[in-house]
Amino acid sequence: MIIPLHPRLSESEERELVEVTAEFGVRIQPIHGTGRSIYAILGDETSQELISRIEGLPYIERVDRIQTPYKLMARESKLAQHKISIGKRWIPGDFCVIAGQCTIDPNNRNFFLETSQAVKEAGADMIRGGVWKPRTSPHSFQGDAKSLEILLEARERTGLPINTEVMDFDQAKICVEAKVDCLQVGARSALNYRLLAELGKMTKGTEIRVLLKRGMHMGPVSEFILAGEYVVAQGNPNIILCPRGTMPPLEGYRNHPDESITPLLKEKTWAPVVVDPSHSVGKAVYVPHAALAAAAYGADGLLIESHCQPKKGIGDDPKQAVTPDMLGHIIREGREIHKRVQHMLKAAQGA
Repeated sequence: MIIPLHPRLSESEERELVEVTAEFGVRIQPIHGTGRSIYAILGDETSQELISRIEGLPYIERVDRIQTPYKLMARESKLAQHKISIGKRWIPGDFCVIAGQCTIDPNNRNFFLETSQAVKEAGADMIRGGVWKPRTSPHSFQGDAKSLEILLEARERTGLPINTEVMDFDQAKICVEAKVDCLQVGARSALNYRLLAELGKMTKGTEIRVLLKRGMHMGPVSEFILAGEYVVAQGNPNIILCPRGTMPPLEGYRNHPDESITPLLKEKTWAPVVVDPSHSVGKAVYVPHAALAAAAYGADGLLIESHCQPKKGIGDDPKQAVTPDMLGHIIREGREIHKRVQHMLKAAQGA
């Protein structure tokens, strides 16, 4: 629907609007009320260029879309029944947990291997481990490609699939060639559309998942979903959306927790939602609360930092990694809450 600034467009304004929309193969239907008129778009309104051209007209206030701007990620799309495997679980449906260290220390491989075994015993379905790390300061540890060998060894020892973050084309290529099971796109790269599109191309026709975190300054929910659309549009439907807290931070937390957007995402898209409570609150003592809140909001799982000896970890682990024992409690309680939420939703649908 096109909403004009004034109660009704003049003949010349309406003529110009018709000419603009005709370029995109759509028509305009005026709907005249007693005190105000609106103008319906008849046809495909998903073109962002169309919307931008209309909103650029000086006499138009805004355009309220009826169709979603994302075609493949929408709940009504042909991918509506698509599910993604995480270990032996399938999402949406099951409650999965991806857990492990924030950063793999290449000088202490045993820490990571010990942690990987411990998170498996705690009930995790996939191992996370940072090979390369984006850092605010160029003087901070940026990760080491040698750590990929440790991550691959952890997969071989535990039998669990693995997840790691990639920040550029070269890192993505290395991980695809190594058959890493899940490529994580971090908050700093969340709107790097070239990277997202390239990941979709690289992983087309494979079982590789792409876990997309919500950007720190991400705006509307639709912008987050559209970022995922870049991956799916290039041929890989194995996209997982991951809220992880946004800026500005809530006082006392690392970020502003955003697990509450889970129902909004699920209303608009079929893509599974796996919440990262670790970066959301940034402090280990708060992580269980945020994790269980995510389960209560209907999340399909968690991406959570865990370390066998957090105080001896590097990166964010000393601050926000939970122990494998605590991880076990979170997983058990999270799965129980997830079951209750699913039961409640089914009851509501049948009412």
